[in-house]
Amino acid sequence: MTQLVNSLGVAVRQLRERQGWSQEVLALHADLNRSYVGELERGQAIPSLVTLQKLAYAFGISLSGLVAHGERIAQSRLTRGLQLAAIAC
Repeated sequence: MTQLVNSLGVAVRQLRERQGWSQEVLALHADLNRSYVGELERGQAIPSLVTLQKLAYAFGISLSGLVAHGERIAQSRLTRGLQLAAIAC
């Protein structure tokens, strides 16, 4: 689960940066606290469904799209980790 939380945080950061927004601007668009956005991006907080919906709405994407983006990042990290382990053997 920690990997998914971290990957969702990376997804939020990537989407925020694509918009050219600071954490503060995202927090305003999503009606969240700026420091909480930072915690989410660092994988230090587990977002509720309501929080994920707020973030998705702020980015103009669906909730499932936000979660899928996080899942793609998690899968990519897993694949990269397996490739590195194979090289090390």
